[in-house]
Formats: sequence, C-alpha cells, structure tokens
Amino acid sequence: MLSTQLTVNKNEVKNKRRVAWGITGCGDLIPETLEVMNEIKQKYEDEVEIRVYLSKAGEQVIKYYKLADDLKENFRRLHVEIDSNSPFLAGALQLGKFEFLLIAPTTSNTVAKISLGIADTLLSNAAIMALKAYVPVYILSSDYKERTTITKLPSGQPLKLKIRKEDVAHVKKLIEMDNVYVLEKPEDINQLFKNYFQAG
Repeated sequence: MLSTQLTVNKNEVKNKRRVAWGITGCGDLIPETLEVMNEIKQKYEDEVEIRVYLSKAGEQVIKYYKLADDLKENFRRLHVEIDSNSPFLAGALQLGKFEFLLIAPTTSNTVAKISLGIADTLLSNAAIMALKAYVPVYILSSDYKERTTITKLPSGQPLKLKIRKEDVAHVKKLIEMDNVYVLEKPEDINQLFKNYFQAG
C-alpha cells in the first residue's frame, strides 16, 4: 500500500489551505501530471497542503509506471481507496476542509460515472458529494476530444489509442455541469493553482 502515516507538526499545517488531489487508473498523462504536481507542491508548499487520494486502480498504475517512490517522496499525505467512503474524502469535502477537488488524470470510467451521477468509487463519490456542497471539481480527462493519440507504456514503448466519441460525450456532459471544470492538459493545473493561491 502507498498509504503513509507520517507524524505532522500541527503548527506546520494549521494555517495552510488544502487541496485534495485524486489519482485514478489512467496511465495516459500520469508521468506528466506528477511532474507538474511536484513543481506546484514546491512552489506553493508554504501556503498549500496537497493531500493525495488514489483509487485502487490508481495505486496499481502508479506502481506500474514506477512512480510510487516519487509520489511518496514529494507528498506526505497519501491515502488509498478502501471503498467509496473510506477514506472519508467525501465528508471532508462537504465540511469545507478543501478548496477544491482535483482529479488528474481521470479515466474514462470515472468521467462517465461522475457525468451519470454514479458514486460507487472513492473519487466518483467524492466528486458528486463535493458538487452537492458547492465545492469545485477540476477534472483532467485524457479523452478531452475525439482523436487518435499516442501515449507511452511504462516500458517507454508507444501505444496508439482511439479516443471514442462515446467517451468524449461524457466529457462534454461534465463541461455542462455546474462547478465542474475540465482541464485539457497537465500544464493547465498551473493556472488553476495560480487562480487560487499566491505563491510564497
């Protein structure tokens, strides 16, 4: 398990604003997303605490891409899905403990579930409960538009993927939902944090 139980100095984090970062089992864009989030963590570490929540598949993909050590080294709070309500991310979001929920990258499965209101996994449940409490949800989808794309396998070999119109239809539905914002590429996360926080 990637979960970490580190002792944290309360004075160190009590004045920090929090962000919940969810990672699904999307291999496409995961190395690029982690690189961006590492940079953001360093830039905003004096004022922002980023807590990481991995789906079960997300934990597998992080290990598959050999990124687990990198993630653990840079983020002190890691939580892995047990079920749709454990860890209790949905409750923390509804209590206003986080500025927003970022799910990046997001599988077509999770995108579809959120667009259809299906809350049977940690991150789909968290997103839907956040929206009910007026907490913004930002989603980086690898299926942003219909096309053929080339991604990389953990071995470095290229993999040709077809982004289907059916998957894109769910993304379009998300775009139409209140308080849901779809990001097109990992670099867009930089602007998201810039909009919310002033770098120290």
